[in-house]
Formats: sequence, structure tokens, C-alpha cells
Amino acid sequence: MTIGNRMNERLNIQAAMPERVRRGLLALVLGAVAASVAVGAEPLASVPVRLDSGGAAYVAEGVVEAVRQTVVSAQVPGVISQLGVKAGDVVRSGQLLLQIDARAANQASVASSAQAEAARTAFEVASKDYARQKQLFEKEYISAAAMERAEAQYRAARAQADAAGAQAQASRVQTGFFTLSAPYAGVVADVAVTLGDMAMPGRALLTVYDPAVLRVTAVVPQSQAERAVPGGKLRIELPGAPAAQRWIDPAKQVWLPAADPATHTQQLRLELPAGTRGVLPGTFARVHLPVAAGAAQRLFVPAKALFRRAELSAVYVIDANGRAHLRQVRPGPVAGDEVEILSGLAAGERVAVDPLAAARTR
Repeated sequence: MTIGNRMNERLNIQAAMPERVRRGLLALVLGAVAASVAVGAEPLASVPVRLDSGGAAYVAEGVVEAVRQTVVSAQVPGVISQLGVKAGDVVRSGQLLLQIDARAANQASVASSAQAEAARTAFEVASKDYARQKQLFEKEYISAAAMERAEAQYRAARAQADAAGAQAQASRVQTGFFTLSAPYAGVVADVAVTLGDMAMPGRALLTVYDPAVLRVTAVVPQSQAERAVPGGKLRIELPGAPAAQRWIDPAKQVWLPAADPATHTQQLRLELPAGTRGVLPGTFARVHLPVAAGAAQRLFVPAKALFRRAELSAVYVIDANGRAHLRQVRPGPVAGDEVEILSGLAAGERVAVDPLAAARTR
């Protein structure tokens, strides 16, 4: 069959169709095309980044630190022969933490003490001899040269006794380096060695901190530090703490009198009230710093527009052509159904309300 015959056959079939059937098929085709065009052209739901220029606080990220935290290190080499604590233990001031094998040092101390005792005995003999020679010289029984020799021997014996005594004292002090005790009452945060390890001078062995005195250290840009309200009430937020302990008023605040020349930031230290419980060093914190009106330019997006995966926080930014681009941001505190964006966005940009729908269009 030729092509012309096939076309004629199709035309005859279409002609044989009832008019109502042909109109129905045409409507179905046109409807499907219109639906496909509408789906492909449907824009993503998006909202502009909201700018709040009248914010009264700047939010700075910080970390909880122990005011007193000590890394206990070895001053002498030796094998760790006793380890009396583990991470998390509460210790009292002067409690034994770790013992280094000190047998050789103890023997050296005993030898130094014996040498010091011998030197003291020799000095006593020299003192008595000098006293006798002095009496003989006064009666003119010996010459001046003999008297000078006796005085020189006396002074030499005294110097040797002093040197031996100092050496013995140094040996006794050194034996104390083999016993490491808690410098104050606190908590053992970390134990970096095990029984039988070799301790070397300068090697960190344990970390102890005082839980009674904690502070939050935050890094604030100089532009915001200069606009801080003098005497303004600062607040500390602990996002991971229970609701009753999430907000804390600091007992004391201190601005370090130096700025980082590389990052142009200034460090703010806020001391937590005495008796604060359930807060550990290293905990993430936020500091709400009152600033002058109009100084803090705060950006907000809907909380549901924020896309989180593990440590990634991002939003889909819609460009002028309607395409979605994934961009990493640094989120701040949540305010109702919105979340503050600390960095990564600019005022006027649009973000996709549904990040999953935006991901499917890429």
C-alpha cells in the first residue's frame, strides 16, 4: 500500500467518525496540552526576605567557658604508676590525681640528703677548729698566716654545707613533681593518658575545671560593639537547655580592651550567676546585645523555607528568571513562624517557601 493510499484511508476513517466523537477527542488533546503548559509554567511560591531595621538587639554567637580551667601537665619524665581519677569525677582541692614512678628520684633525694649531712658534719669540725685557732692567735701562739688558713678552711666548709643543703632541698622538691594533685575543687573534664603511659615534660595529662564559675564568651563585630547601648540589659540564650534554663541574665560583663586586627571583632565576656546548674563548658550560646535604634539590620525568612541537612542550613533563592538556587545561610533565633538569618542573604531577595518543591525544579 502506498503512502497516498494510507492517508486516504485515514481521512476516510476520520470522515466516518461522528462529529461528536471528533469534538471530544479534540477537547481531550487540547486539555492535556494546556495542563502540561500550565504545570511547566507554574512559578514557585516565594516570599521576599523581610528586613527589620528597627531591631533593638544584635545576636552574637558564643560559647560557655570555665573561668578556671587547668591543663595538668608533667614536669618530669616517668611511667604513670597510679591513675586515681577518670573523666567526670568530682575532685577536692589537693586530691591525688596521678602518680609517676619516682623510685629513682627518691634514691637521688636520699643520696643528696646524706651528702648534705656529711657536709654539715665537716662544717661543725671546721667551726670548732677555727675557734681554737682564733684563741691561739689572740695569745700570739700562731702566726697571722696560720690564722688566715684556718679562716679560709672554715669558710670553704660553710659554703660546701650550704651547697649540699640546697642540693638536698632541690631533690626533695623534685620528688614532689612525680605526684600530681588537684589545684582546686572541680571536675575532671578529660584524662588524656592511661595507666602505664610515659609522661614527658609538657605533655598534657588531665584537664580540670571549676564548675562554680562559668562565663560566656562571644565575638562581636566592632561596628556593633560601638553601637552597644551603655548599661543595656544583655541576655544569654542557651538553645540546647530546657525551657526554664534557656534564658540567663549575666552577673557581670567585660569587654576586652583589644580588637582582633584580622577579623575586626571584639570579645565580650559574660559571667554566669553563681550556682548556675546544668551548663557545661563548650555549650553553644547566643548573646542578645542591645544596640542603638536602627543599628541592627535584621533579616527574616519563614521558618519552613529553611532547609536543614546535618550541619547544613540553606534556602532556595529565586533569581530573576524564576530559577531556584541553593544557598547556605547562617540561621539565628526563631521568632514565631520566622527565623532570623545572620548571614548569607540580602534584603530584597526572594526565597522559595517550599524547599522540597524548589529542589525538584532544579
